[in-house]
Amino acid sequence: MIIQPKIRGFICTTAHPLGCAAHVDEQIAYVTSRPPIKGPKRVLVIGASTGYGLASRIAAAFSSGAATLGVFFEKPASDLRTATAGWYNTAAFEKQARDAGLYAKSINGDAFSDAVKAETIETIKKDLGQVDLVVYSLASPRRTHPKTGETFVSALKPIGKVYQNKTVNFHTGEVSVVTLEPASDDEIQQTVHVMGGEDWSMWIHELRAAGVLAEGVVTLAYSYIGPEVTKAVYRDGTIGRAKDDLEATAHALTKEMSDIGGKAYVSVNKAVVTQSSSAIPVVPLYISLLFRVMKEKGLHEGCTEQMYRLFADRLYRDGDVLVDEQGRIRMDDYEMRDDVQEIVSSLWGQVDTKNVEVLSDLGGYRSEFLKLFGFGLDEVDYEEDVDPNVGL
Repeated sequence: MIIQPKIRGFICTTAHPLGCAAHVDEQIAYVTSRPPIKGPKRVLVIGASTGYGLASRIAAAFSSGAATLGVFFEKPASDLRTATAGWYNTAAFEKQARDAGLYAKSINGDAFSDAVKAETIETIKKDLGQVDLVVYSLASPRRTHPKTGETFVSALKPIGKVYQNKTVNFHTGEVSVVTLEPASDDEIQQTVHVMGGEDWSMWIHELRAAGVLAEGVVTLAYSYIGPEVTKAVYRDGTIGRAKDDLEATAHALTKEMSDIGGKAYVSVNKAVVTQSSSAIPVVPLYISLLFRVMKEKGLHEGCTEQMYRLFADRLYRDGDVLVDEQGRIRMDDYEMRDDVQEIVSSLWGQVDTKNVEVLSDLGGYRSEFLKLFGFGLDEVDYEEDVDPNVGL
């Protein structure tokens, strides 16, 4: 099969097995080029196949030599479709990890379900005994509650009033004004049920009850705050309510795990190109401007660079974990520097369709978007006939 990108809105419906493998290789090469970290040794990553979850798994395995168990929901190739990018990412990661003599197993299924939680616990008991790091990095637009059977659907909306601002079609470069109606109370609550801390808490409760959390275990979830320009649609919007719930969950989990010395943290990460962020109006334009400024200042980081720095300079440094006054780990410290945000804000006031390619790094945004699906890597021949069927 000759595999080319087929883009529909903010998703790509195809993925390239060799391209995804090359992208994973890039991330592993970065981590192995850095000093090793005296970090975790038995790691569970929930949401392990793309983005920050995959980067966390790579950092743990190839910087700390950790055994990793990944949980995700991805699809293999069929007669008419390629596999999903996360499927190919995981196949590439597992091959590299095993070649390096590292334990790497994965569970493919609905991470919100009781069945997948039970399978994960049995695998830990059988293979690892206990885990000393649990990363919770699920990104899903919907969630079915495992106890009630109710399905919740998230909404990307402001709260309280209509919101208008610039956005960009990152495929065409057209800058336009988007208008978003405010969320209803039901939409707010549904978003919290999907993207808040309830399922994270369920995971930790189940793992703890089964005795598979090690003494001093650390669990992490990921969040974002962002600048003033995205505040109404992000931190002050429905997603922000879910993130508030996530942060409250971290404090509750730390109290609950006090008897085993466990700690729960929310890491506030930098804006990066992901399938999730591409779907949020306003955000792709902001990220394109941010990329330009941070690259010019030598501050730019992708998921892997951030996760390595999170492990090396925050979680597993000598001394206490560095947190802000709310107990959050701030990996967005470079993004939110005054000198960075002042320039981004100035560019925001100027950018339009005519100058967006000049004022922003929209080309870099497109490149990162395609890389998510294994496209646009120089070392891959995209005219080559490849077999889309890759096993895990």
